[in-house]
Amino acid sequence: MQPFLKQLVFKSNQSKKYRMKQLKSIILGFLLSLPVCGIAQDETDYVEFNDRKNVVHGVYLGLNMAYGEIKNKDTFFTGLKVAYVANQQFEVGLSTVGFYSQQNLTGALSANNEDLIGGYVGLHLEPIFFSKSLVNLSFPVLIGAGAVGYVDGDFFENDDYDYDHDDFETADAIFVLEPGVNLLFNVSRYLQLEAGVKYRFSSHIDLAPNSISRISGFSGGIGVKVGIFNMGRNRYKKNL
Repeated sequence: MQPFLKQLVFKSNQSKKYRMKQLKSIILGFLLSLPVCGIAQDETDYVEFNDRKNVVHGVYLGLNMAYGEIKNKDTFFTGLKVAYVANQQFEVGLSTVGFYSQQNLTGALSANNEDLIGGYVGLHLEPIFFSKSLVNLSFPVLIGAGAVGYVDGDFFENDDYDYDHDDFETADAIFVLEPGVNLLFNVSRYLQLEAGVKYRFSSHIDLAPNSISRISGFSGGIGVKVGIFNMGRNRYKKNL
């Protein structure tokens, strides 16, 4: 009996050792699989529908106001522009500007209150830097043409003034190149504010009295843009 009992005890011990080895192998395999599962989880936080680069488009209507000087006299500007924005990095569009300058000149229309009025329209170009930030830096350029002439200042300053076609003299054509620098403030994907400084280079004008030969000069102003500035963003990836 004793040899038989010894054999049973030996086999039982062998079986326990075998089961312990299996258990150790299972635990070790589980521990080794944890980092792999973590990496797999990190790599599947989103579903990628395709691998095309996401190009962002935009379009807006802008309104701006500015103050400057023409021949050391107060001049007020208003502007309107429509533009397309390519990938939040470059604008191209159409811009129009009107201005009124309180010159108080002596001329054919008034003894001492003849002012300068005019406007121009042209191509608007604006490269944009740091477009992913809340505040962007841009360098707008307007290349355009228009007209300028003298007007009797009483027409705008006196509400009871009777309008007469002779209150406006014959206008002269002008060509304008107007570069500048702007700060753009991204309020939302639909609204953007801007503030900046520009300088106008104008062609020569010939109007009597000929005390003003050009409308060149600095101006500073603010503006608002309303539209959609990031059409196409996040179209091809979806978070889980």
